[in-house]
Formats: sequence, C-alpha cells, structure tokens
Amino acid sequence: MYNKVSIEIIEKLKKIVGEEFVILDEESLKLYSKDYTENLSFNPEVIVKPNTTAQISEILKLANEEKIPVVPRGGGTGLSGGALPIYGGICLSMEKFNKIIEIDKENFQAIVEPGVITQVLMEECEKSDLYYPPDPSSKGSSFLGGNLAECSGGPRAVKYGVTKDYVLGLEFVTPTGEIINSGARVLKNVTGYNLTQLLIGSEGTLGIITKIIFRLIPLPRKRKLMLAAYNSIQECATTVAKIFQAGITPSALELMEKSAIKAAENQLGKKFPNTEAEAQLLIEVDGNYEDSIDRDIEAIAEIVTEQGAFDIILAEDKNKMDELWALRRCIGEAVKSISEYKEEDTVVPRSKIPELIKGVKEISGKYGITTICYGHAGDGNVHVNILKDKSDDSVWEKDLDIAIREIFKLTVSLGGTISGEHGIGYSQKSYLPIALGEQEIALMKNIKKTMDPNNIMNPGKIF
Repeated sequence: MYNKVSIEIIEKLKKIVGEEFVILDEESLKLYSKDYTENLSFNPEVIVKPNTTAQISEILKLANEEKIPVVPRGGGTGLSGGALPIYGGICLSMEKFNKIIEIDKENFQAIVEPGVITQVLMEECEKSDLYYPPDPSSKGSSFLGGNLAECSGGPRAVKYGVTKDYVLGLEFVTPTGEIINSGARVLKNVTGYNLTQLLIGSEGTLGIITKIIFRLIPLPRKRKLMLAAYNSIQECATTVAKIFQAGITPSALELMEKSAIKAAENQLGKKFPNTEAEAQLLIEVDGNYEDSIDRDIEAIAEIVTEQGAFDIILAEDKNKMDELWALRRCIGEAVKSISEYKEEDTVVPRSKIPELIKGVKEISGKYGITTICYGHAGDGNVHVNILKDKSDDSVWEKDLDIAIREIFKLTVSLGGTISGEHGIGYSQKSYLPIALGEQEIALMKNIKKTMDPNNIMNPGKIF
C-alpha cells in the first residue's frame, strides 16, 4: 500500500530540513513509536523536524509523490493512538514550531505556533490578565496543535467550552502540500465553508497545522473550590444536574469514585480528605466578585447536602486549591499504573450520568472486569477505565471487546457518543459504527479522499 523510505528519500529530506533534523537512530525511533495510549508501539522509519511551513509543504509534496505515510506528532500525550506511525513512514515532529508570535491585548487574541505547550500559552496570557480556558490534564506537556487535532476539553469546558470555541483561524498544509489560510482575526465570519473547524478534531488526517489564531477572554480574578463527599456514587452523579437546574454554572465540576481517589493517593504518596467515601465531587466557581462567588458556593453547598453529601471541604487559598487539583489531575496516570488497561472516553447528556455509571458497573460485573470512573461530570464526559487487574488472560482477551461494545451501545442509547475529547484515532476506530451511521462515515471518508487522494496523511486513524 505504501512505499518504504529509501536512502534517496532520506537524502531529499536532509536537503529540505538539514541533516541534523533527519533522525534515524533506533533509540529515537523507539521514543517516537508511542504516545500515552496503552502499550501500543509502532516505529517510524524516519523522524523529521522541520521549522518552517515551507519545509512542511516540501515534505508533504515529496511524500505524496512517493506514496509514503506521514504522521504529525505533537507532545505525544494522546490517548487514542492518534500519533502512532502504524505504517512506518515519516514521523513529522512539530516540536520546533514553539513560538508565541503575538499576544494582542487590545483585541484579546493570540497568534501561536502549534508546538507551544498549552500551559505556556495559558501562563503567558495571564501576565496580561487574559485567559485561555481549555486545560486538558496534560496541559504541562501537550502541544496546542495536538489539542486542536483532538479538540481537547478539560475540566473548565463545562463553563468555557472546548478548544474549537477559541480558534478563529489557521494556517495549515494539505496532504498534497498546499499552504492554506482559513478563518480571520475577527469574531464573525461566514465567508465560505468553515475550513478552520473542519481541521479541528480531524486528528491529523486532513493536514498539518502550522499557525493558530486564538481568541482570548478576560482572566477571572477570583475562584473557590469545594470537595463534596458521598456514600453513594449514584447520589453523587445525580447531584450534577441539580446544580445546573438551580441556575449555577460552575467553572469545573469533576466526579471521582473512591478507587480513582485511592489510586491518586498512592501516586502522590499523601492522604486526602474523606477517601473512604464512595465518590466525591470537585466543584469550582470563578468570577470577578467575591460576594457573587460566595452566593453560588452557599447555594451549591445546600444542593449537595440535600443530595446526600456527608461532608464538604471549602478551599479558598491558592495552595489548598492547587492541592485538590493535583489530586484530580493525577488520577488518569495513577489509574493506568495499576495494571494493563483500556480507557474509554464516554460522553452523555449530564442528566444521564447516573444511568451511564450504573450501566457501566453492571456490565463490568457481568464480565468480571474492573472499571474505575471519573471525569468532567459537568459536561457529561465520564472516563471509564477498564483494568485487567486480577482478571486472567483468557477472560481479558475473550470478553474485553464485548464489554466495551456494550458500554458504547449503552452510551449511545442514552443520547451520548463514544469520545468527548480523546478522539477515535487508532485504538477506537472499530467502534465508530456504533456511534455513526454508514452515510455519515461515507461522507467523512469522501472528505478525506478529496483532501488526501493518496491517503498519506496519518493513515489508519478514525476509519
């Protein structure tokens, strides 16, 4: 299906980017063979590190002509195998595209390259009292280009939205090497098809982003954080919709079941409050006025108590809030360290979260597997981690796929879908027909074929 990277092609790549930026040693190939997706590993044939859009254009023209697959790579923190070079070929690293070109304080915009680390942009914006809200758990190492590729969310999506809500325009290179500018530095734009939003969430299959125009918002001056403990995960999950029904929109609303918190404790080597509770809600409220935040906090406290919370902890100073956020942010890595695992990224209307979690536990009990649930309950995004734990190999191999399909069918039946922010990538593509019909998938494939006629751009992902 694809040609191998020959010595002649290696020499052409060196002419494009320089010899030192064409990497062939085994140690590097192994490092770039994986992301954070389970234990999957596929070596590229060569790693190339361009630093200009023109170089990327030349690389893609060469790859398209020679029919060699190209896999764009950001920080390598993906959870669905989106950056895995499953057919070998060229791993195109974006790490040299790491400049914040401009922070426009007057128009609340930022122009950046895709290799900028998410947290670096957030902190740079905060220096000017501006706010870039999307904050995935990997914000300290994930690249902004990867955030766009997967349309990352994070805890504060419940109030502020996800990555796509902050992108005004892009510069990107098509799989055939054309350099395209989409969108504009304006807040309203209905000028032709929205190519910008087409690229966001396309998981590196339609082109390589080389420049991003973000919109920003004013930085909230104050925030407070609450941790509410429950003896029932169902009561905990039911509380979520009640808070919104009271007319309150928290800036974050995270659900963590007991086993997730225990794993985080082990990971961090410290105890947290009420860790014998069956589940806890981490609720953040932000804004510019203390009295307004206090009113919301008081109202939320009444709601969580009515719904069965037996203890509430309020964090008002930065150190205490950072400590509680450290607990939440390390859960993903902590749970994955327990055993071999599969992480599913389910999302449902938030009122359906109790039914989803109840169903997940029934399915895991049916097949004798361990599941740990946590995630962004405020927007209905529940991460279901399925652990091998004490299951023997035969049960794991025989029943795992069946159990996952049942979880996804349940999710779709509740009005949800099978990925909220991690993408489909390589690991989830066999489940796509559970969420989408034949016509939708066929239309997507036709878009892919139009933009990438030789299927060289991150092949083997999504479909």
